[in-house]
Parts: sequence; C-alpha cells; structure tokens
Amino acid sequence: MTKEDQLMLLFNQFAKMSKVVATATTSNAVIYTRVSSKEQAMENMSLETQKEYCEAYALKQNYEVLGYFGGTYESAKTDERREFNRMMDFVKKCKQKVSYIIVFSVDRFSRTGGNGMYIKDQLKKRGILIQSVTQPADAATPAGDLQQNIHFVFAEYENLIRAMRCQAGIKKSLSNGDWVSRPPLGYVRIKREKYEKGERKWDIVMDEKGKLLRKAFLWKAHEGLSSAEILARLESLGLKLHPQKISEIFRNPFYCGVLVHGALDGKVVPGNHEKLISKEVFLKVNNLLQNNSQGYTVKQDNDSIPLKSFIRCSNCGQNMPGYIVKKKGLWYYKCRKKGCCNNVSAKQLHGVFRDALESMRINGQFIPVLKEQIKKTYSSLTKDSELQSQQQKKLVREIEKKLERLEERFVMEEINKEIYEKYRAKFSQEIQEIEQQLDQSSWKVSNLDECIDFAIEYGRNLPLMWDSANYKDKRRLQYLLFPDGIIYDKKSGQCRTERINSVFLSMALQSRVLSKEKPGIPALNVSYSGLVAET
Repeated sequence: MTKEDQLMLLFNQFAKMSKVVATATTSNAVIYTRVSSKEQAMENMSLETQKEYCEAYALKQNYEVLGYFGGTYESAKTDERREFNRMMDFVKKCKQKVSYIIVFSVDRFSRTGGNGMYIKDQLKKRGILIQSVTQPADAATPAGDLQQNIHFVFAEYENLIRAMRCQAGIKKSLSNGDWVSRPPLGYVRIKREKYEKGERKWDIVMDEKGKLLRKAFLWKAHEGLSSAEILARLESLGLKLHPQKISEIFRNPFYCGVLVHGALDGKVVPGNHEKLISKEVFLKVNNLLQNNSQGYTVKQDNDSIPLKSFIRCSNCGQNMPGYIVKKKGLWYYKCRKKGCCNNVSAKQLHGVFRDALESMRINGQFIPVLKEQIKKTYSSLTKDSELQSQQQKKLVREIEKKLERLEERFVMEEINKEIYEKYRAKFSQEIQEIEQQLDQSSWKVSNLDECIDFAIEYGRNLPLMWDSANYKDKRRLQYLLFPDGIIYDKKSGQCRTERINSVFLSMALQSRVLSKEKPGIPALNVSYSGLVAET
C-alpha cells in the first residue's frame, strides 16, 4: 500500500453515507376497510366486499395478514378516526414488522388530500406502503408515488363537491331556523310522531340539565355571581362543569333562541327550538362578562397570521405562533421555545411565501399543453385499473347472459320456480356487487376534464387565491401545497421546505420548462430536479 493510499484511509472517518429511504422489508400486512355512512355499512355490503377483495389481493401477493381494522362507518371529513388510529398504532408498534396497509381504494384510506399524502409519506419513512387493490401502483417509485398523490387530490376534489352540495342543504335548514347539528348541553332531540313532507322531523327541547343551566343564567344576570360560585352551586345540584365550559355556555346565543353558524355567513337567525332564557337575560349576562377585568379571549382564526404553527424554527424545529406588538400594531412570528429568539415580521414572511407561490404559478399560455400532458400521465398511471374495470364489465355481461338463459328455461318450464328464484337472486347479487365495486373505484373520476380544470385553476392563481382567501382556506391551501410546512432561518433570512405536493410541483415544472424559465423555487431554496420524477 502506497503512502497516498494510507493517507486516504485516514479520511474514511469523514465519509458520509447517502440518505436511504425506508422500503418494505417483510411480507406482513394489515387490511383496512371503511365506509362513510351507516347506510353504506348496513345496506350495500361494501365493507364485506372490500374485505374479500383485500384478502384476495393479499393472497395473490403472498402477504401475511396480521390484522383487520375498520369494518365500520367513519366520517371522511377527518383522519382522527378511532379505528384508523388503532390501526396506525398497531403498524408502528407491532413486534412483527408490518410493511403494507391494504385498502380497497385510496379514498378508503383518506379523502383529505393533503393530510392523506402526509400520512402516506410518514408511513413510507418507516418502510410501510399503502397498497390499493383497485389502483395498483408501486408506491416505492417516484411514478407510483405521483400516481397515489393524483388519486388523493381527485378524491379531495370530489369530497369538496359533495361537501358543497351538503353545505347548501345545511344553509337552507339553518335559514329556516332549524338546527342541523347536535344540540348544545341542556337540549335533546325528540323525533316527531307526525310531520308533513318538507317539515322538520325533530324537535329540540330542554332537558333536566337545561333547567339547571337556566338557573345559572339567572344567577349570573340577577345576582352577579362569579363563575366559580355558579359552578359550585351547579355541582351541589348534580351538574359538574369545567370553568371554560360555563363561559362557553354563557356566550352561546342558542340558549336564547338565536342561531349562529359559519354556514350563515355572519347572519343571525331566530331558531325554532325551545328557549332556555330570554334575549334580555342573555345580553345582561354577557354585559357582566365584558365587565370582568380578569376575562380574556383567544382568537384562534386570525387573518393577520395565517402561517402560525405552519412555519417552524430552523434552530430547534419548534412551531412559530404569532403575536402582536401593540404599540406598533404589527404582527410577528416567533419560535415558542424560550431563549431561541427566532422571530420574523409577518409582513416580511408573507412576502417570501407569496414569492414561493408565484414561482409555482402555471403560465396560462401553456394550459392546453399541460392538460394534454396530465391526461396522458393519468391515463398511463391508471392503465392497469382501467383494464381491471373492463374485465369486471365483461364479467357483468356474462352473468347477465346467464340470467337471460335462466329466465328462458323457467318460461319453457325446464326448471321449477324454486330453482329459478334461487339462481336469479344469486346472479343478481353478483351483478350488484361488481357494479358497486365499479362505482367505488376511485381511479374512475366522475369527470376527468373537470378535475384537471380544478387542479390547473388552483395552479394558475395560487398567489391570488391565497391573498383573497379567509383564514381557514389559506391554511388548507398551505398544507395542500407544502404538507410538512416551511422552515425559517433568521440568520440567512430565508425559508426552505422539505416536501411539495408532487401534483402541483409537476405542473409548475412543466410550465417553467415550456416558458424557458430557470427551474426551482428560489424563495424556498428548492430545486425541482430532486423532487420530481421524469415526465
């Protein structure tokens, strides 16, 4: 060994290893099934059918199923579901390493696009992959990852459309004075014995707890008792409440017969439910609350600081909430860790974020080309699923022919009625189950052009949409684009991000290439090349 070789060996201690992405290492799997309503769970047998398809898929792939989760109806609105959380806890702590979560389709795992992609990526880092029976894709590859993200975005779009239609019905009921949600403490819903078509089916009336709460309002209004004294009196009567709960009750106009709801767009509407107290008593109670020198309010939805807790400190990784300098009337973001001293003007940080959105904005000149490219990409990624759908349709036609032949034999008296009814029910059930799977396969969107237009409309108006949106919509857009949030470094005055939604990133990349612009997002120190697979 030469002297130079000996010297080079000494440098081995400084060598760095490449970052390795965790991949599936075992054949162990779990199965997760879900429907989003009682009607689906009880009537269309979709849970059992989902389970059968998932078991068949596991058998074909030689997976060993370690557990079954779901098997009930749970809302698609949020991923904070009991069975879902139980499954997540199992796959993370199971002594036998779990490598796969098998679902019937991606939207059965999650319909909240941004959150679904985030959970998928967090599981992938642990070597756990999502396997969809009706949307086969190798999630370990960039192309497969992009395909699953497309499914999540389209599922989110269809969920938004469904929510929009539901919201219209909620708004109409509220405008008519009918409360549509669970009534507050002190009220119960009683179903009417008789009601005309178009009338409400339920009455909301006061219960025994409501009678005690009425006393609490009167004590506050006429005796001026403190919340602590009122809580003590209520507890002596058998009703124990938390101090924050009694304050919430005193500020809820529902108790005096007035409805307030986000769907009413700032309007107040007289309710049809039973009043607990008069409007005069309610206003008197709240005047007393306003005169309480020790009282304070916390405004969670603050349009001045939409990036709060979405932005993280580069030094310690802690979230950065917002605060206001009252003398100047200016808002800032500050790391919540004591002594970190990482803070930044909200105005400055919002400018950086807008620059990032501008860098990702699609050039309207190339929309026709982008639409064609997205269609081709989507068609390529869903080719296997489309082939499966064609096979299922072929199977339906074959069963329909059997059914026609069965009817002919019954008419010609070749078989008796008992045999006819038995096999007619069997064939009809088979057709119904296959058609249900065709309807529920989320790769088949109701209108592909409409979905693509939806995504492109987002992409071409990102800065404007963020500027004009309210607090909640801004937050939703932020996490949809940057699921892991953004990181701020006070020393350099720059931001960076670890992950960008691959769907919007891919569209932005193609737009910048067509525009002959330099690829990347300078405002977030991001280079596209390391984040996007080949087109």
